[in-house]
Amino acid sequence: MACFNPNLIVFIAMMVASMHVLSSMAQTTHVVGDALGWTIPPGGAAAYTTWASQQTFTIGDILVFNFTNGQHDVAEVTEAAYGPCTSTNPISLNTTSPTSLTLTTPGAHYYICTFTSHCQIGQKLTINVSASSTATPPSTTSMTPTSPPPTVTPTPPSMTPTPPMTPTEPCPPTPSPSLSPTSPPTITSGSTTPPPPNSGAPSLTVMVPATFLAIGLAFLNF
Repeated sequence: MACFNPNLIVFIAMMVASMHVLSSMAQTTHVVGDALGWTIPPGGAAAYTTWASQQTFTIGDILVFNFTNGQHDVAEVTEAAYGPCTSTNPISLNTTSPTSLTLTTPGAHYYICTFTSHCQIGQKLTINVSASSTATPPSTTSMTPTSPPPTVTPTPPSMTPTPPMTPTEPCPPTPSPSLSPTSPPTITSGSTTPPPPNSGAPSLTVMVPATFLAIGLAFLNF
């Protein structure tokens, strides 16, 4: 005989409780018209249109209609019957308040009051039911980090030593051309041509008459 495991009972109980919590969290109860309830609205059908625009309806949610018994009712009708407020052959009809309706199908749902002229005056409601309450999270674009640019290692400049400048040997001074003394004329033996007179010494022929002239002048003065 198999041994009874009490932990299994605890596990099953926890699973049932969690499913109940999840189910209750998924359902939202909407009281139609809030404090106004389900009645002839003073502002016409715009009152229920405004209320519905502030709600989010999902499959599993519950609509609650509060009204005075015997004075109002709630009927779900088709789109074709909703416009002209046709109350014949409704999808469902409830005459007891409060009426709770569970939303089981997605799409548009239409509700009216079948009492005379109540729908025409504005006691009508249309809602749009979404298939799931799970909101699709916005897609997150992965930000791939940009790879850093490659590290550039600076190449050190070539440090080739410059050879020292060899001092240039100064050029020796160019000697000025020497002024050689005028060589005396060479007298060739046997030549009949007398040497040219030396321009630097006075001619003997000139000096002799001048001497005599000076002596003659000296005697005249005595």
